[in-house]
Amino acid sequence: MTDPATLPVLLVVEDDEGLQRQLKWAYDGYKVVSALNRAEALDLLRLHEPAVVTLDLGLPPDPDGTTEGFAVLTEILRLKPDTKIIVASGHGAHESALHAIALGAYDFCAKPVDIDQLGLIVARAFHLHALEAENQRLEAQAADGGTVLGRIITASPAMLKVARTIERVAPADVSVMLLGASGTGKELLARAVHEKSRRASEPFIAINCAAIPENLLEAELFGFERGAFTGAVKTTPGKIEMASGGTLFLDEIGDVPLPLQVKLLRFLQERVIERIGGRQTIPVDLRIVCATHQDLGAMQADGRFREDLYYRLAEMVVAIPALCERPGDAVLLARHFTRRFARELGTPVTGLAPDAVDAIDGYAWPGNVRELENRIKRAVIMAEGKLLGALDLDLPGLSEEACEAINLRAAREKADRRAIHQALIRTEHNISGAAKLLGISRPTLYDLLKQYRLNA
Repeated sequence: MTDPATLPVLLVVEDDEGLQRQLKWAYDGYKVVSALNRAEALDLLRLHEPAVVTLDLGLPPDPDGTTEGFAVLTEILRLKPDTKIIVASGHGAHESALHAIALGAYDFCAKPVDIDQLGLIVARAFHLHALEAENQRLEAQAADGGTVLGRIITASPAMLKVARTIERVAPADVSVMLLGASGTGKELLARAVHEKSRRASEPFIAINCAAIPENLLEAELFGFERGAFTGAVKTTPGKIEMASGGTLFLDEIGDVPLPLQVKLLRFLQERVIERIGGRQTIPVDLRIVCATHQDLGAMQADGRFREDLYYRLAEMVVAIPALCERPGDAVLLARHFTRRFARELGTPVTGLAPDAVDAIDGYAWPGNVRELENRIKRAVIMAEGKLLGALDLDLPGLSEEACEAINLRAAREKADRRAIHQALIRTEHNISGAAKLLGISRPTLYDLLKQYRLNA
């Protein structure tokens, strides 16, 4: 039997004692504490510090209005800003919902309350709160230099597996190849390899092989002697020489032309270089980390990339998942970027509106983390309110009508389908286990499967 002391705390602020008892009975997966008024709610908030609060707006001394409920909402967020507050009201539901969300509520549920529907909202709120807490933990670790993730924020099993791989690979002085689409954070991971290696105190030199014209790339890598060519007015060391003792990061290694691949292979075999126009060999001790978004196997088959060079560079290969393959990470990163840019740019933006969260979670992010970062930065600059909405992010296919629907039945159904699908996968299609994970009863789950025409 589960120890009640280990259950997550759910604070129910409701002046109807009958509904209080009903909620307490329905949510046996949580430690439910109840308050009848503002004073009790704030006392329980300080005592238990609940992650999630359900709040009836019609509280005494204004049970027929919303004034007292909004006052409680504001006070809770002032005392504990990370609390997920789910507001319930039957008083002017549309206007109340808009005002509650603008003040910082997580979601809104119209009265009379549908217990099962509210249960799904509560479960998602707890899940999001846990993700944000993990995000903050990872950020704190990164600030202390205690994690290989560095500035990479994730709660995705696929990305955490990449981090564990890098933690093991970094101390071994081998060449590492990072494979992943543009914008997935390859340079950040390359820096993590360097920072966790014995070369951490030495230089980390990065060069993007696709950004430099082919006729200049050799000089950038190997350097040149004075008078080696027109414009060579002084002897200049190349990136390889500058990285001696440390790590050289070759981004987009697939764009290195074939003639230069031969010279790079010779360096990797002999660990000496000659500057352009020079005759002296210069020994260089460094580690190579390279990255590409291209299919090097296909390039080898086409004769565009040397097989022997590939095996020199790919002693360890790490595949980085795209953002769309990291469930939950887009929202985590979006919240992080929102806080960061609001602080750096001095704007009043405080977070993301629910429709923005749904839009972010439902978008494929072809440009990966870089696209997400750029969209958030632009939205923080241009936003007129405190919360970024879906329209602020300018995501494809989002109209004003669609954004309004995100807060209503369409978005709820989409989120329910996703939550049920993930719960069934995580429990290997065990109905009892999935219902427990979702915080609902088995009959309720069967009803939802039938309602959404899902196959268990």
